[in-house]
Amino acid sequence: MQKKLIECIPNFSEGRDPKKIKKIQDAISHVKGIHILNCTSDTDHNRTVITFVGEPKDVYKAAYEAVKTAAKVINLNDHIGVHPRIGATDVLPFVPLQNTNVKECVELAKKLSAQIGKELKIPVYLYEKAATRPERENLSDIRNVGYEKLKEEISTNPERKPDYGPEKLTTAGAIAIGVREILIAYNVNLNTNDIFLARDIARTIRQSNGGLSYVKALGLELADRGIVQVSMNLTNYKETSVKTVYDLIKKEAKKDGVEILESEVIGLIPQKPLLECGKDYAKYLKLNNQFQESQILEVALKQAASKK
Repeated sequence: MQKKLIECIPNFSEGRDPKKIKKIQDAISHVKGIHILNCTSDTDHNRTVITFVGEPKDVYKAAYEAVKTAAKVINLNDHIGVHPRIGATDVLPFVPLQNTNVKECVELAKKLSAQIGKELKIPVYLYEKAATRPERENLSDIRNVGYEKLKEEISTNPERKPDYGPEKLTTAGAIAIGVREILIAYNVNLNTNDIFLARDIARTIRQSNGGLSYVKALGLELADRGIVQVSMNLTNYKETSVKTVYDLIKKEAKKDGVEILESEVIGLIPQKPLLECGKDYAKYLKLNNQFQESQILEVALKQAASKK
């Protein structure tokens, strides 16, 4: 019988200091039974996403050690980046992969949240399938307040009361812990510095504004590169494909005479949505040169299994 496998994809508010990122990676990889599948950093977002898998007890331990280490090395008061964030470990989702289910992952999320709140003194908000109230199912409804405003309101606004931990922020901020299905973090960079265009396109395509189902999107400015980005989370790629999203962005940008410069996958992506773009999917999607075959989920899992 195949053993249980859970995927964990914590997002850290640090994408510029390799030494800090390595300390967090080491905290994860030093846990026996854990396989890091991918680590992607972005300097403009000032953010790193690490994907790892293992059996539930090992994933639990690695997740705790990662949060503990990030709290030591990341100071949110010094953090500047274009991506919304509330914590050093900003978000930490669990995904059931093999011989596990949502219920088991929710139990894991709640147990971890209680330990983090009690021992690390970090406020925890449960989201999506682990949410304790409907208004916290959507991650963006928790995180859109931002670290600075949350610091002011956490002890005075009942809506900001955490599920676990103190009603006070330290330099580690807060953390959102959740359970979800496979999500694709996908960005499209436009060959323009027109931030209003990026925001207009994000507004057009995202579900909350009547756009594509299962698409969350923001228009962001990548000032160092002089371009803008449509940054997305695709929460159900089986219902709304990467191809559909890419094609619509291309169409909307073209209305203003703007071309897609490139697109990028953050973390891992299943093989199916890539092949829907054809065998030469990298060319079709203008995937940047940072994309590696090892970012395909099935490939990453196969590589991890071969290292046992």
